[in-house]
Amino acid sequence: MIGSMIPWDDLETVNADLNAFVDWDKGASGGSGPLAGMTAGIKANIAVEGLPWTGGMGAYRGRVADKDADAVARLRSAGATILGTVNMEEAALGAKTDNPFFGATQNPHRIGYTPGGSSGGSAAAVAAGLCDIALGTDTMGSVRIPAAYCGIYGLKPTRGAISHDGLEIAEPTLDTIGPMARTVEELEACSRILIDCDDAQAIDNIALLENLGEVECEPSVLESYAKARSALQASDHFALPYPLTRIRYAGFILTSLALSKSLGPLLDSDPEGLSGTLKFLMTFGPKRSASDLDEDRRILAEVGEAVNAVVARHGAILLPTAPQAAFSHADKAPANQADFTCLANIAGLPAITIPAGWNDAGLPLGVQIIGAAGNEAGLLQLARQLDNQLSAYRQPTLFFGQ
Repeated sequence: MIGSMIPWDDLETVNADLNAFVDWDKGASGGSGPLAGMTAGIKANIAVEGLPWTGGMGAYRGRVADKDADAVARLRSAGATILGTVNMEEAALGAKTDNPFFGATQNPHRIGYTPGGSSGGSAAAVAAGLCDIALGTDTMGSVRIPAAYCGIYGLKPTRGAISHDGLEIAEPTLDTIGPMARTVEELEACSRILIDCDDAQAIDNIALLENLGEVECEPSVLESYAKARSALQASDHFALPYPLTRIRYAGFILTSLALSKSLGPLLDSDPEGLSGTLKFLMTFGPKRSASDLDEDRRILAEVGEAVNAVVARHGAILLPTAPQAAFSHADKAPANQADFTCLANIAGLPAITIPAGWNDAGLPLGVQIIGAAGNEAGLLQLARQLDNQLSAYRQPTLFFGQ
């Protein structure tokens, strides 16, 4: 595929309603290989040669990547056509993809609703058929939550499985690049290019969180989770040493602290290039006392060990992806959005989200499976099995080519 064969005018017409893509590569071309014929969108914090590498920040609008990130280079070498970069939350810290510099991205299932964050542009572009696959980044759920809100499939790989080369990092110990797609098969094809997958290890048992009820969930979320639990015949339970809300907050503190260090110089050199909201969120980490920071790190370490121990004993963990479906951009983001997804990042484990149903308003819901480190192949295998039983993928109202 060469650039002149891509229906740019039609793509731009659909994108005008979504604001998923922010920069196009009109010279995009594909090649030969396992991803030949597939098109891709790349989150704006991942470098794409010749395009603005903004990280969703006004301060970096003029920064142009001089080479592809390693993950992007892998997609190109496998034949994928890189169409451009997609919208995101500013500095990858946020839950709605309502960017102060690049605008709000819309959920293709309902205009006016969030696609999730921080990889909202990636999920919306894939769900709407603007591209076949997309790369997002996941610090505490930022691939899986948008994928769930937009009714598609998303993978957060094992810590370190995908290079950070060419990534504008939020928090180095939690961050990972991850792919999204509209089918498990396309997700696996993309994942095998990005990750040096080991042979699949069969997952024969699934663990469930016994204190799931501490997180306020929409009733439809619990109903779809129950269907997935039944389909996998999961019955074993485990407990965590701390409440999910406290665990998630500890992860947020570390992210705030990391961003305050990496973006701190911009507060002097380009203060208007960062929004007031981001500046405020960056203050939480530095204001934390030494004893509180020690406690945050201890909580994350203990929870990481606990989650790894559960997966080692049982094989995998089943959880809702998010406690709610997508919500209006006019609404405040719920604080508990990443309560379930943060566990995989803290433990450094791979996790996959798949469509699991819809709420009463017709918005998609997701469930996630957390697997053992390095067992992306086994996780994808189990996800395909569950996907076949749930059959919950539904094309959105706004879909390119309809």
